[in-house]
Amino acid sequence: MVVVTAVVAAVAIGVAATLIANSPTTPRGPRPLTADEANRLAVTRFLNYQAGGRAVTITVPTTSGGLVITGSVDYRAHLGYGVVRGTGRDTSSDGLIQWNSTAVFVHPMTDFLAEPPVTPPGSGWHQRPLTTAGSSLDSALLITLGLGNDRPDNAELLPQNGATWVRDDQVRGRRVDVMAGPAARAKPDTAGNVRYWVDSDSTLHRVEADVASEPQPVVIDLNARPYVPVQPAPGVTP
Repeated sequence: MVVVTAVVAAVAIGVAATLIANSPTTPRGPRPLTADEANRLAVTRFLNYQAGGRAVTITVPTTSGGLVITGSVDYRAHLGYGVVRGTGRDTSSDGLIQWNSTAVFVHPMTDFLAEPPVTPPGSGWHQRPLTTAGSSLDSALLITLGLGNDRPDNAELLPQNGATWVRDDQVRGRRVDVMAGPAARAKPDTAGNVRYWVDSDSTLHRVEADVASEPQPVVIDLNARPYVPVQPAPGVTP
């Protein structure tokens, strides 16, 4: 009788486990986007553009430690501005940074700043070209600028080009869906290289992007602080 009871119990546990594993409420991914998920992903960049800009915190991996940029991005002027700090390394990169799609402007500072000054300093800026390959910092800056667009993406093409639902998650207490983005144009092997944390209102809360120059991804957190409009530094063209 004991053996029979044990067998029955084992069968019951196995059946229960199967039902749980196949329950429609159990997250299973990655999988194709639903129509609702595709629509929400398609408008995230447009909502950033409509808002004018977003507060951002950009975590950039580097071979000598890492960089954290705290600031804002104007998605209509395509201009970013923030304070940059080194992590796990010396403070040689600490200071202010502004960037557009073609150039990076840096202003070294010895004093620690948690936030960039609203009005950028009137002098002391150094300019260099923004590179499109070989720099995790510049890749992160370009990706951050690209999170705003003056029109929604094509929701029908997103799944066709490899966009998928990965899992559900939470960001600062807000429930979100993590979705992997589509492949870049003419580069089918890049599907999933960028992941988006999107809530039920289509608001984008976080982006994680693989960069060729580093084994660790770039992480861009949005909406953690109020957006402060970006004022161009001297010589910076939006």
